[in-house]
Amino acid sequence: MKVGDHPDLALSLIWSFTLDIMARIFIINFIICLLFLACQPEAPQKIEERLNTLETLKHDMSLPHEGELNGLPSSFDWSQQARIGWGNNPPEDWFAVIPWGQVYRDPNPVIAKNTRIHIRNLQAWYLSKANKWTAWIQSSDIFGKHYLENYEDDINVAASIRQEGAGGISVAFKDGYNFHFWPTQGRVDMNPQDIKAVWVAVEARLILDDSEGPDDREEANFLLGAGGDYWRSLTAEWDNFKSSGDIAIGRMKYLSTEWKAFNMHTLSPQQLNSAPPPY
Repeated sequence: MKVGDHPDLALSLIWSFTLDIMARIFIINFIICLLFLACQPEAPQKIEERLNTLETLKHDMSLPHEGELNGLPSSFDWSQQARIGWGNNPPEDWFAVIPWGQVYRDPNPVIAKNTRIHIRNLQAWYLSKANKWTAWIQSSDIFGKHYLENYEDDINVAASIRQEGAGGISVAFKDGYNFHFWPTQGRVDMNPQDIKAVWVAVEARLILDDSEGPDDREEANFLLGAGGDYWRSLTAEWDNFKSSGDIAIGRMKYLSTEWKAFNMHTLSPQQLNSAPPPY
């Protein structure tokens, strides 16, 4: 029997052949599409902006303060800009360390009466002689007091500290004083023989005292900076810097409504590039 003798059978065979070809073409195109998509670079994902950057770290120990610190005598060697104290060389018989921060106002009067300073993520790290960064402490459990602006005789008064649901604490500024703060847990152990560099950082912003009150945060003239101290021991009493001394004092920068990072470190420019802290 010839196919031509049965036209319906011929059409059926032609149609079946056509469908087979079309199916093969579809499968081949589908595979090509999959291979094409697999070879494409991933679409860039939105990355949250970092609060801290290498540039910020450099500037926080090299540039002058952003404003004048009210009540601080110019004779203080950190009254105008950041500076290194003990640096990476604590006394051999000192075995404790603590990070801290401080808040001042500039010489202008305090107008922002409904503004609080929100502080979180206070941390201290050291670079070991083996070139490894290790955390001494990381905490948003923070405490502090108001001290005379020149720290005379260690005179201080209690601060109006409030725990914040977003983490950390907030405090209302007290005129005539600064606000000096540190981790609630206090000092931690250190090995004075294994310090190649130190880094202290903290984050802060301005929030409203009363959410129903006027928003006067743009009028705030508060500056914050980070620092840290070496201590003789975990329990040594303060005795006018005979049992303690600062590692370094970082740049004082104006607070704003947005979170900012504030740093103190003892890294050289070369170390910042070769062994930056885990910011």
